[in-house]
Amino acid sequence: MAHAPQKRRRRSPEAAVAEILQAAEEFLREHPFRDLSVDEVMARTTLSRSSFYVYFRDRHDLILRLIQEIGDQLMQMADRWLAGTGEPRAAVRDALEGLSVVYAEHGIAMRAIADAARVDTQVEHFYEDLINRFVVANTTHIAEEIAAGRTPPMDPGETARALVWASEAYLVRTLGTVPPRASREQVVETLSAMWVRVLYGG
Repeated sequence: MAHAPQKRRRRSPEAAVAEILQAAEEFLREHPFRDLSVDEVMARTTLSRSSFYVYFRDRHDLILRLIQEIGDQLMQMADRWLAGTGEPRAAVRDALEGLSVVYAEHGIAMRAIADAARVDTQVEHFYEDLINRFVVANTTHIAEEIAAGRTPPMDPGETARALVWASEAYLVRTLGTVPPRASREQVVETLSAMWVRVLYGG
């Protein structure tokens, strides 16, 4: 059920966009993407309905921006390993710890988007672009680890693809549910074991 709007007031563009994105994410925590509409989203904000089109073309543009916003947070956490500093096994765990924090906050919305990607070609394109961003970054770093002799010879691209997509599915299906199907600590422990054993052994 849409929340009653508060008094309309002017916002900076950045604040207005942030408010609309937050409203969209709140909606996706309660409803599937197919039910998302401009009316439903804007009813959860303090902005007029017409304000939506100042910042977004349509609901697909809105979802693209939301994916990018969450994706930037995820990439910042992944950089804890991708940056290539520190002990590699500890860096893997640190990165996965950060990713789990983001999924604990945004996992329900990410699951709604992942579900929508199965039936909506535009959302599928946006979502695959997000995951492929991580595949490319991890491919590069795995190749660097192989060259440095820290990781045994393997196909860096296919290894990255397998690890990233497996992690995405696991994070969505554990931390993207109410209640979560596993604790954040269990999720980090499981994913850390998988990544470390594949890349560094033992």
